[in-house]
Amino acid sequence: TNKDIKALLVKSAKSGMFIAGADIKEIDGIKEREDGIKKSAEGQEILNELEDLPFPTVALINGAALGGGLELALACQYRFATFHPKVRMGLPEVKLGILPGFGGTWRLPRLIGLGKGLEMILQGKVVDGNRALRMGLIDGLAPDGLIDQTVRDFLTKHKFQKRRAITKRKKKILMRILEDTPFGRMLVKAKAKKMVLAQTRGLYPAPLAALDVIMDNYASTRPKALQREAQAFGGLVLGNISKNLIQVFYLLERYKKEKWTEAQGRPIDSAAVLGAGVMGGGIAQLLSHHNVSVRMKDIDPKAILIGLKSAWKLFQSLVKKRRLNSGEANARMSRISATLDYSGFRLADIVIEAVIEKMDIKKSVFKELDQWTRPDAILATNTSALSLDEIAGVLKDPERAVGMHFFNPVHRMPLVEVVRAERTSDTAVATIVDLSRKLGKTPIVVKNGPGFLINRILLPFLNEAGYLTAEGQSFEWIDEVLLDFGMPMGAFILMDEIGLDVGYKVAKILEDCFGPRMAVAPILKSMCDEGFLGKKGGRGFYIHDKKKRKPNPDIERLCSNGHEHMLSEHVIERTIYVMINEAGRCLEEGICREASDVDIGMIMGTGFPPFRGGLLRYADQCGIPNIVRKLKDLEKNVNENRFKPSDYILNLEKNNKKFYS
Repeated sequence: TNKDIKALLVKSAKSGMFIAGADIKEIDGIKEREDGIKKSAEGQEILNELEDLPFPTVALINGAALGGGLELALACQYRFATFHPKVRMGLPEVKLGILPGFGGTWRLPRLIGLGKGLEMILQGKVVDGNRALRMGLIDGLAPDGLIDQTVRDFLTKHKFQKRRAITKRKKKILMRILEDTPFGRMLVKAKAKKMVLAQTRGLYPAPLAALDVIMDNYASTRPKALQREAQAFGGLVLGNISKNLIQVFYLLERYKKEKWTEAQGRPIDSAAVLGAGVMGGGIAQLLSHHNVSVRMKDIDPKAILIGLKSAWKLFQSLVKKRRLNSGEANARMSRISATLDYSGFRLADIVIEAVIEKMDIKKSVFKELDQWTRPDAILATNTSALSLDEIAGVLKDPERAVGMHFFNPVHRMPLVEVVRAERTSDTAVATIVDLSRKLGKTPIVVKNGPGFLINRILLPFLNEAGYLTAEGQSFEWIDEVLLDFGMPMGAFILMDEIGLDVGYKVAKILEDCFGPRMAVAPILKSMCDEGFLGKKGGRGFYIHDKKKRKPNPDIERLCSNGHEHMLSEHVIERTIYVMINEAGRCLEEGICREASDVDIGMIMGTGFPPFRGGLLRYADQCGIPNIVRKLKDLEKNVNENRFKPSDYILNLEKNNKKFYS
């Protein structure tokens, strides 16, 4: 009502942060549907008042504007962002099993278009300032120190226009047909639904609910649209899937900051990678992308060429996605140099070894590193299963040896397993933890042991799938059951991706250490003997070509691959319960500290379905007594070694406890 106000600027005093969104604890605390609807409606009412002010309103976005933060910005007439590297905008609510509840389903698609709005909301997509400007989400970008003046100049140029409706975008004729006609919107919805089902198999209700709300809201009045949105929010927020995803969110936030040791890590400015090829090239690219100079060594010039090509391809992919320009890509690629000897290794603060997975070769190169590196340089191995104590034993100072296990592909997988040997120093652990976070990864620290944590739990899952084929179950059908459970890949698809030779080698290491309960399924050896090594060779359980993956018909002579299927739930019990059982042994042996280490590791290292809350939270929901009963039944009727319940899980049952107290 103040007639003297010419414009309102909404800004944050916190560097790198506009508004991160609503309080997740408050969302988690909603226990009644009506309470969820009420909270959504209250937020909507506040933003409606902002939207209805009679003078221009401008959001000055200087960092993260997520969820309710972006919804507030959308209620302003204009949005400007700074060039701050932390500027990110998005509505990621579907990742918590809900949908935007403060008007986002109505305002965002009307501002940037139905197609782009659906993409951002249904995928929880977050964009930077440049992308936001291109898509019309913001009206301008400016340096931090000039943002206020830029906005004042903008408003002066526009003569402090009175409050107006969302700007009408110029649309090409096809977009007008798709967005502004009932028939066009029907086609858009059908395509979006197909995409959601392909990505989620219908296991996540939030994207489908959001799709219905967005499509109904697009041609709706604001009051009806917001009422529809609040009703849907109230229904989703009570679901187990939302509660599980919120618990996973808490885990992710915790492990971003987890203090694994009191020691201070050393800064890493220069690194060396020993062993090139695809893996070494991927590690080198990741380091150079995050401002670390890298010296990459191999004894084979062809391997160096493959490593450099791999790094270059990854940088070109970032250019194509417009996350880097060509100049930036060239500058970062120039941080990688290559060598056939150890020249330059004395400059390295850390050496990451990624040579072939053979103990004698690992020990040999670590002996050489002892001579060619500074005494204070940290020596990290990327081994996925071999004993770190044995590798470190060849060093004069074993305290500087540590495991830094990247998962493949390096640029995509968010987990790093930091392995502590018996004599690894706290400083070495802290340095690898800090470096992992600098590289955008989430580290977990585990104790040295065969397969460490993730592979030790994952291999029984893959192995059991192999045993099921010996009983006449179709490998394609087993994969479908596991996909329907929520795994990102079926067991046999995953084996092809890893490489059957690599998987068999790790499985054999575990069998040698643990005996009959880890006995390798015969089909895995048969595949290697036949030369079916998976995706890298074009043929594994599946034939891999550029167009489509299809079953390998040669597999029928290697296993029964019958057409009589056991119940899907039995497949899940056989493959998932063995992982739960092995996780219990890892906790019992102190390989990890607590259940959350297992869950964050399995979600980020293997893609275990987040909507189930993690492997051990899923176990608690199944009921420990039920799991023990089924394991005993399988021990009696299938195999006395593979399914024998661990002492840890038996003690949980005896004491009426869960993995999470």
